[in-house]
Amino acid sequence: QVQLVESGGGLVQPGGSLRLSCVASGSIGSIKTMGWYRQAPGNERELVATVTDGVNTKYADSVKGRFTVSSDNAKNAVYLQMDSLKPEDAAAYYCYGRIWARTNLDFSEYWGQGTQVTVSS
Repeated sequence: QVQLVESGGGLVQPGGSLRLSCVASGSIGSIKTMGWYRQAPGNERELVATVTDGVNTKYADSVKGRFTVSSDNAKNAVYLQMDSLKPEDAAAYYCYGRIWARTNLDFSEYWGQGTQVTVSS
């Protein structure tokens, strides 16, 4: 099948920056969408940013102008550059992929295990 592995989370001060990375591996036929969701304690998981077909990006209003999502099709990877981080950005960040695995008949959704982002002074 397909696995998504994130890296890059950690502790950062307000106003600081972090870069998250996610690599998809396995029997990948095609990638439609990759991106990031986040979930803070007591909250529902919410969209942060996605990139579809390698070029079409979508952002949550709360991160527009501060976060940048990008992908590298050759590496089956998606990145999230997070700048001007705020305490309210603290959450577990999950990599998301809508991917066609060669073992399947259609695209399926996959999730990473999550990486923690803490924004605190």
